[in-house]
Amino acid sequence: MKKWACVIGLSFGMAACNGAKAPENATTDTTGTGGTAANAPISAATSTPAAPVAPVSRFAEVTIPSGTTLSLSLASAVGSDTSNVEQPVRATLRSPVTINGHEALPAGSEVTGVVTEADRSGRVKGRARLAMRFNSLKANGETYDIRTSGFAQEAAATKKKDAEKIAIGAGAGAALGAILGGGGGAAKGAAIGGAGGTGVVLATKGKEIHLGPGAAITTRLTAPLTVRIPS
Repeated sequence: MKKWACVIGLSFGMAACNGAKAPENATTDTTGTGGTAANAPISAATSTPAAPVAPVSRFAEVTIPSGTTLSLSLASAVGSDTSNVEQPVRATLRSPVTINGHEALPAGSEVTGVVTEADRSGRVKGRARLAMRFNSLKANGETYDIRTSGFAQEAAATKKKDAEKIAIGAGAGAALGAILGGGGGAAKGAAIGGAGGTGVVLATKGKEIHLGPGAAITTRLTAPLTVRIPS
């Protein structure tokens, strides 16, 4: 009896152990189809597309030799009696500069500089004078320092017109003297008229120089200039 009791008790114990493990076996995925979130495949809709590659700009360098003439059109108004030294001046290139078949500087390129001299005209002597020099150039989106010969203009001499004024005064005085006092009166009248003409000349200033937007001027490079152009 004791032997059978031990067998029966052992059977019940094994059954109890098998019953406790059943839920664990029930939750185990033996087919391999369950998986986890970490093992789930990545959806094509959620993947980030590659960014487009920007095109690379290509440039070539061209050297403009010293002595090259730059034909400019003023964009600023300047004058011998209205401008001051160091006053900024702007201009644009009227025609392109071409080197070995390449357009190194297109028309419309901006050139900037300053007034270097602004002298008013004098009453007795001294003609009006205006000068400027350009030191910077902008072309194809690039800015360059440049060295130029500058531009200068001087008012025309008025000696001929001054002599005419004196002569007219002397002639008028002589005619009036002759009418009033004969030959002697003519000589005196000429002297008086000439003096009057000289006084008019001394009281009259010479012409000033005025250059407005659109005025055509030229300058030259005094040093080589290397620029970048689209290739």
